[in-house]
Amino acid sequence: MHSVEQNNPLLIRSPCVRNCCLDQHDICLGCGRSIKEITSWTQQSEQQKLQTLAIAEQRLQKLANNLV
Repeated sequence: MHSVEQNNPLLIRSPCVRNCCLDQHDICLGCGRSIKEITSWTQQSEQQKLQTLAIAEQRLQKLANNLV
């Protein structure tokens, strides 16, 4: 069975990369979302999802910069 997101390209897909590992602040090291953002993803509006994606990308970039 296909999810609605797969059938409708206008819907924003989850950034989950199936590499779930939370840091000490409950941020996923795979996708950069907080546990609250992960669990509320399906209830978020498209605008909220875009905001979540932007914040998650910033988190992952900061993490990558700290590793260098």
